[in-house]
Amino acid sequence: MAATDTLTVQAAAPARRGPILPWIWQSSTMVALVVLVAVFTIVGGGGFLSPGNITNILYQVAILAIVAVAQTIVMVVGDFDLSVGTTATLAGATAGALMIDGASIPSAILLALAVGAAIGAVNGVLVAVFNLSPFIATLAMMTTCMGLTLIVTDGTTLYGWPDTFSIIGQARVNGVPFPVVYAIVVAIVVWLVLRFTTLGRKWYAIGGNAEVARLSGVAVRPTRFLAFVSAGILAALAGVVLVSRLGSAGSGGAENLMMYAVAAVFLGKTVLRSGRANVGGSLIGVAIIGVVQNGLNILGVNTYVQQVLIGVIIVAAVLLSSLKNKTT
Repeated sequence: MAATDTLTVQAAAPARRGPILPWIWQSSTMVALVVLVAVFTIVGGGGFLSPGNITNILYQVAILAIVAVAQTIVMVVGDFDLSVGTTATLAGATAGALMIDGASIPSAILLALAVGAAIGAVNGVLVAVFNLSPFIATLAMMTTCMGLTLIVTDGTTLYGWPDTFSIIGQARVNGVPFPVVYAIVVAIVVWLVLRFTTLGRKWYAIGGNAEVARLSGVAVRPTRFLAFVSAGILAALAGVVLVSRLGSAGSGGAENLMMYAVAAVFLGKTVLRSGRANVGGSLIGVAIIGVVQNGLNILGVNTYVQQVLIGVIIVAAVLLSSLKNKTT
């Protein structure tokens, strides 16, 4: 009888702990964001939460938010894309070079988006059709895009396109920068697709278990392919907006976006109990990175130290996501 009672107690214990641990991991990302804001507000003398600085943070992370949403799509299907940063760089450089050669602004933007779609299509074929490792395929594409960008820019910094192009990345509406508006629109559209459409459900099904999804009637290969194409187009959009905001295009400038985007998505995965990639969580991850960068800038922390801290955030993001999966 005592043995039976002991087994009963042991069986009941996990049931009491179960709801607590997932809640801790589910709340950790939001708690981290709140703590960071509070710390920088106190240490920075209150100026951190001023309307001007909040707008500045949003402006700084708008491009990253678009790339993070692109990365979210690919990670929803269980893959990832190392080329999103260089895709943005190449697309932005392509748009700049075309405008310098006399192309109209709409044509240059459409062709830049087509470049992003083409890169995503190649990634999709390599991963979904030929079953290459996403790491190998997109790493190769990342290197390829670097080389193509050098060819497009001839290794120099491009500038000199029509002034009206700067409206895309520098104008404001009611004090809100256009890039922030683009990021919000992109996030809402992708969230709606993932949450309410058949395509979104198929993406999540493949990410959960591709073989089960296939047996359920999902065309896994074309659906995974479409995820990479969508990510490529969004990355290209981010690149165009970035070039417009900076007023120049070069062979660098967006590569770090890939690392930050991956970190943001991993941080965001802890928001849902399922541990899946999601748009809302990714935006929270982007906010954490933006808050850290802005707060450290206000405090005058050395740029090299900032890189170290961002690296710590990336490791913490992966670790939290891993622990979250083990406790749910």
